[in-house]
Formats: sequence, C-alpha cells, structure tokens
Amino acid sequence: MAIVHLVSVSKRYGATVAVEDFSLDIADGEFVTLLGPSGCGKTTTLRIVAGLVEPTSGRIRFDDQDVTDLPPRKRNIGFVFQTPALFPHLSVADNIGFGLSVKKARKDQIAARVDEMLTMVGLSGYGARLPAQLSGGQQQRIALARVLATDPRVLLFDEPLSALDKNLRDSLKYSILDLQRRTRKTAIYVTHDQSEAFAISDRIVVMNAGHAEQIGTQTDIYLHPQTPFVAEFIGANNGLPGKVTGTDGSGDDERSVVSAGGLTLRARPRAGVGPGDEVLVYLRPENLVVLPDGDGAGYDNVVDGTIERVIFEGPTAQLRVDVAGRELRVDVSGGRRLELIQRHGRVRLGFNDLTLIPVTAAAAPPPTS
Repeated sequence: MAIVHLVSVSKRYGATVAVEDFSLDIADGEFVTLLGPSGCGKTTTLRIVAGLVEPTSGRIRFDDQDVTDLPPRKRNIGFVFQTPALFPHLSVADNIGFGLSVKKARKDQIAARVDEMLTMVGLSGYGARLPAQLSGGQQQRIALARVLATDPRVLLFDEPLSALDKNLRDSLKYSILDLQRRTRKTAIYVTHDQSEAFAISDRIVVMNAGHAEQIGTQTDIYLHPQTPFVAEFIGANNGLPGKVTGTDGSGDDERSVVSAGGLTLRARPRAGVGPGDEVLVYLRPENLVVLPDGDGAGYDNVVDGTIERVIFEGPTAQLRVDVAGRELRVDVSGGRRLELIQRHGRVRLGFNDLTLIPVTAAAAPPPTS
C-alpha cells in the first residue's frame, strides 16, 4: 500500500495539451476515480502514474519515494486494462502465477498464491481451464487476480468494465470494490461512467480538458458543483443564465433573488456571489415537483408551464415543460409517474433546491487539489 502524490503533472504532445498542471494526493488505501468524457486526460494521467507515459513536467511519488523516472516494472503497480489480455495458451492458474514466475518465486509459493487468488475472486476450481472457456466477467476477475497475486503497492484500473454488458458491469464493479476493501490497496480507477464512479469511489476527480474541475465525494460533486462543466456533466440539469438582483430574508431564511430566463427565483446564497453578479442557475430535474392545481405552499419557487412532451422511462417519467419560453426537464418517480403519462396542458412546478454558479467560474482556472 502507498500514499500517491501527483505534483504539478503535465503532458504535452507538441501543441496538444493532454494533462495540464495536475496535482492530487491519494491517501493510503483510498479508492479514487478519475471521471470525465473521452479526451479529458484521465487515461493519460493514469498511465503517467503507471510509468507507461513520461510526463512533460511534474513528479510522481509513492509515499516518500520519487518514482517519476522509474520504469513500470520497478514501481510495483498492478494495472488492470480495458480487456483482460490473458495469455490464451496458458491455463487460468498459469495466467495468475505468471508475474510470480517472472520474479522467480518457488513453485509451491506460486501454487499457494494462485489458490488464494482464485478463492478471493470467487473462482476456486477454475485453475485448469483456458481463458477461452471463461465468460467475459470471469476473464476480468482472473486479470484482477493476476494483478493482485504480485502484491502491488498501487492498483490502477483503466475502464476495466467498458467491454462488458450493463448487468455484468453492475455486479462486477462491486466485486472490484470488495477486493479493494479486503486488500486495502490504494486504487486509482478511470471511467467515463458516472454510475460506476458514484458506486465505488471514496473520492471522485471530475476531469475536463486535462484539468481537475472538481475533487470531492459523490455528494459534494452532485449537490454542490463548483463549475458549469461539473453541473452539466454530472447527472441531468436544467441551466438558466441569470443575474442576482438582491437578497430576501435573514439568517437561515436568507435567499438570493435571481432574475433568470424571465423568472424571478429565490436561492440559498452562495459565498462570494451578491447583487449585480451574473450567474448560471441549475435545477436538478428530480427536485422539480408537479403540484396540485393552485398549490404552492412550502416552496421557495413556484412556476407555471405547459407540458410539451412526456417520456416514459420505466422507473421515471420525464416531462418536458415549457416555462416562460424555456424548456425544463422534470423527472417524476413512484406511482405519480403513471398518473402523468397522459398528462398534457398546464402544470404548476414547485422547487427549493437550485445551484448558483458565478459566470466567472467558467473562465477561472479550475482547482487541481
């Protein structure tokens, strides 16, 4: 196990910037996920930690050891790739023990370690099989067992579930988390799948254009996005440009008054944002409540609109509502969603929770630690 430090890491390919001044401290035994769209720099960052890509600048440290100039084999890392990459001509047992055999471990030690790893990944008795005789999920578990067999200091995962179907991804992500918790290995996981990141991470690093846009827990990032990119990339959101025109109330009841999209809205104040500031207002679709006609008690904001479209998605019904000439998405769950499938015409919406992000946050340098 190890504490991992990335210190002002950058990677450029000519004029193309893949990673820019990226810093991150990962605690011993912590599970951190790099989350972002294709081309955001997350895989390049992971490969820099592994030693597969040389940084243009910056340093990598495991505990107090600077490993920046060490080749991958001397960093004692375990790397799980997108595909299992098992040796097809070797048995499952020989695949798992391959790294130990390269290190000249005794045959009895290798056999004992292989049995231990097969038990750990829930595949006892599969040692004599060939990779072709395994399912995709079983192959990926064997690839993980092969990595764990060498007792690496740091586990690195490069979208290991991307080639699997959804149901298998949903079950295997928890298997990976369970193994990480049992071995207490420091882990860095790369994915573009938000559900994976939210399910298994201690902390998430949302990456964009080679930068860390925001670093925090799942609730930090979802409930308190710090930049427009995070607000729009994580989950669904309704965004409206607006301007803070004043304040209302005091103490716990204080609210910022915002003019946005032809609406006057009340929001909890955000530090550093005051009257006259231009903001982006974000409303989560699940926080918009369809109200009985004429009702509105208990909500800071009540607006009227017209249902333009209803999309039934099984667990939820997605309403598209025209409010003052702007379309808002409203997600309805439970039995209420069935009542609204055939609903058209006028509707009243109530909501309290909305997020204000200053327009300057879109241009300001993003945080990297």
